[in-house]
Amino acid sequence: MGPPEYLRSDDAIQRPRRPWCRLCLLKGCERPFRPAHPRSRYCSKQCQDAARDWQRWRAARQYRATPEGRARRCAQSRRYRERRQLARRAAAEAPADVREGQLKAESSEDFCGQPCRRPGCYELFQPQPRSPLQGFCSRSCCRALRRVRQREARWRRRRRLLRAGRFRPPSRC
Repeated sequence: MGPPEYLRSDDAIQRPRRPWCRLCLLKGCERPFRPAHPRSRYCSKQCQDAARDWQRWRAARQYRATPEGRARRCAQSRRYRERRQLARRAAAEAPADVREGQLKAESSEDFCGQPCRRPGCYELFQPQPRSPLQGFCSRSCCRALRRVRQREARWRRRRRLLRAGRFRPPSRC
């Protein structure tokens, strides 16, 4: 015989509990996972590493937008051009059968627009004139990060109340 159609309040103990589950914050992954810690944001080590790479990419973009960052990048490019020029001269003097390894394609980064604030989202966008402080490329990115921040704020609030001795967990009946 299956469970009754209408459960009474005293039958709450018999209700099956759903596993504690959340979505991975990294854009492109968004898989459900069971967190090991209340503040876990990513489903795996690979997603954590990808988020860390995204953070470095975004920080480098922000730094290069400053006057000091532009000056350092300019000096770095100048040193690179000097090294290339020296390498070309050495290659012209060297025998023809000696070759340098294959070079990577030049990076064609487009620095117009600003990056989205969601980890893993490399989309650049122009903020709307009506909201110059816009930080996300789409509504889904905004909702994903808001969901995580609200959950973490609730967790911090509960911890603060627990320490003060005023937190009472909700009743399950």
